[in-house]
Amino acid sequence: MSQPLSHPALSAADPELAALVGAEEQLQADTLRLIPSENYVSAAVLEATGTVLQNKYSEGYAGRRYYEGQQNIDQVETLAVERAKAVFGVEHANVQPYSGSPANLAAYLAFAEPGDTVLGMALPMGGHLTHGWGVSATGTWFRGVQYGVRPDSALIDFDEVRDLARKERPKIIFCGGTAVPRTIDFAAFGEIAREVDAVLVADIAHIAGLIAGGAHPSPVPHADVISTTTHKTLRGPRGAMLMSRASHAKAVDKAVFPGLQGGPHNHTTAAIAVALREAAAPSFRDYAHAVVANAKALAEALLARGYDLVSGGTDNHLVLIDLTSKDVSGKVAAKALDRAGIVVNYNTVPFDPRKPFDPSGIRIGTPSLTSRGLGTDRMPLVAEWIDRSVQAAAKGDEDALTVIRGEVAELMAAYPAPGLPTA
Repeated sequence: MSQPLSHPALSAADPELAALVGAEEQLQADTLRLIPSENYVSAAVLEATGTVLQNKYSEGYAGRRYYEGQQNIDQVETLAVERAKAVFGVEHANVQPYSGSPANLAAYLAFAEPGDTVLGMALPMGGHLTHGWGVSATGTWFRGVQYGVRPDSALIDFDEVRDLARKERPKIIFCGGTAVPRTIDFAAFGEIAREVDAVLVADIAHIAGLIAGGAHPSPVPHADVISTTTHKTLRGPRGAMLMSRASHAKAVDKAVFPGLQGGPHNHTTAAIAVALREAAAPSFRDYAHAVVANAKALAEALLARGYDLVSGGTDNHLVLIDLTSKDVSGKVAAKALDRAGIVVNYNTVPFDPRKPFDPSGIRIGTPSLTSRGLGTDRMPLVAEWIDRSVQAAAKGDEDALTVIRGEVAELMAAYPAPGLPTA
């Protein structure tokens, strides 16, 4: 079993907060983390986020700052930018967005006016709030039109996308999402965007690491702008990037600063640079392909146990399970799995008759367990634990969940988590 990291200064200054950090370290070490948007960063990324770069204000861009004393900061940001360009093969990269939602909002600011039409994937079908969904600022300030998936296959309905694009003439088309288990056809989206003279924004937040590692096709030949977080499958800090063709560089940069943000978070920029260096290594390519292999193996094992998977399986890191046939709601199942030491999130499924806060599905993924070194040989066991936990949830069998939690902790002890020490 792993031991909490030593935080002497924090422990002395704020023992209550230090204890909570230690408890979270232990929880991350002992549990099987299956939330597809979570991961473990390396010790190097963790260290970079805690450096004295935190102390420096740096409004502007390298060589064009509004504050003095930028001799080192400019080099840090330039490193991150050049590494992003190399890893993703893009002409321009901006590493300053604070997170994925602000990055997407910058795309709106750069290429649309309030009230303009934007086309994005509907949230219940797997899209993201910031793709024009009504409860988001993007759906309030802009006219959001949504496309969905086919009822028979749960795959993106490109006939609908094309018809909506021709009818609505959006300024921006978003592709990508938060619960899309299949390969995104960037070429098809690019063709539609060109036909209606729309800016195509590929939101690759979930699959950036898979793209960097060659385990998913790249949007670069087809998208005008690429938005991504730097955590999730990319295994970096909680930050974001906007990448684009050179012709859009000025609009993108102006939208980020001064359009939406002040000074960048330099400690995060440094950690992004570290993560991108790691993503350029051959071992990261192995990791990205292993994430997909594990997800496919886990999906097959769940199918063999009679589970209904949205779209019938996965091409990437993510599996979306419809629990309707198991007579357990996604929320009930997710909370039971948590008590069993298996961390997932409840999630709507396409055409879900249940409410979003108590939906029919759960969303699972393999980035974190792959970072710990688990391979395809362990996926049948993971599927077994999920199945036993869902059955226990249906029966209200807390003892069964306690047994599973012990089994999970025992296995996790054999696979130390990156960034966390072992005993």
